[in-house]
Amino acid sequence: MDVEKAIFAGGCFWCMTPPFEKINGIIKVEAGYTGGTEGNPTYENYAQKNHVEAVEISYDPAKVTYQQLLDIFWRQIDPTDNQGQFCDRGLQYRSTIFYFNAAQKDLAVKSKAALENSKRFEKPIVTEITAATTFYKAEDYHQDYYKKNPIRYTYYRYACGRDQFLKKIWTNSKNKTYNQAILKKQLTPIQYAVTQKGATEPAFNNTYWNNNQEGIYVDIVSSEPLFSSKDKYDSGTGWPSFTRPLEPENIIEKTQTSFFSTQTEVLSAQANSHLGHVFNDGPPPTGLRFCMNSAALRFIPKEDLAKEGYPQYEKLFEKK
Repeated sequence: MDVEKAIFAGGCFWCMTPPFEKINGIIKVEAGYTGGTEGNPTYENYAQKNHVEAVEISYDPAKVTYQQLLDIFWRQIDPTDNQGQFCDRGLQYRSTIFYFNAAQKDLAVKSKAALENSKRFEKPIVTEITAATTFYKAEDYHQDYYKKNPIRYTYYRYACGRDQFLKKIWTNSKNKTYNQAILKKQLTPIQYAVTQKGATEPAFNNTYWNNNQEGIYVDIVSSEPLFSSKDKYDSGTGWPSFTRPLEPENIIEKTQTSFFSTQTEVLSAQANSHLGHVFNDGPPPTGLRFCMNSAALRFIPKEDLAKEGYPQYEKLFEKK
């Protein structure tokens, strides 16, 4: 069995151990100190030696990928705070990704860009990405602290504000309210009218109705991925049309009823942008026609996916 390692710093190492230990493919998670200038740190002096609290993860890459570990990592921290984490203040608690090789570095950089691009956080992402140095295992009483002292650990997490922050960011982030004054400045008049007021742009006189490039379409407001060119087709309507969404969880369907008809409106999940409508007159295999407004979308060509923070979709356009 191949064993690879990853090192993440996300504030108190007590809180960084359990999220990884419960994942299939994780062999071992150790709390410790790293990144400093002097050797053999202890809990009493690691901060003075410029180390941070971190966890070193040994894992089986056949069962869990480094990308999956990155996804778990981001969901444990406040990546906009470079002066500590939650109630623990000081540079020894700052968040950092320590990479072991070029492949890990590349994935970490792209993952950070994707998080920044998601606009999930209002402040810039400041988590550091740096080469791994010697990792020093912490004292035994710090290992699996959450198992040895479950009551104190649970109270500490809550009192520190970590749980409340993470729940707010990752559970209640859908239908985020965007500042309308800022949107009016950021968007063109037609983009604002479509996404915020439910307007419809002119058919055959919009940006993407006849766009045949390969790539993905994201929300103009939130940048959440919505559709792929792989599912785009010429519906003859003069608007960009798709047979299915790229990420179904990023789409909300809402029934609109008037005196004469019933339509199904399509909204983006995070920004609540009006995108268009979905109809049951599309081609196989879904029989659906997601008729979208170009003004609600931003197109990202396949060659720019990594640069724009969407490396996970590059495989969609690889030649077989």
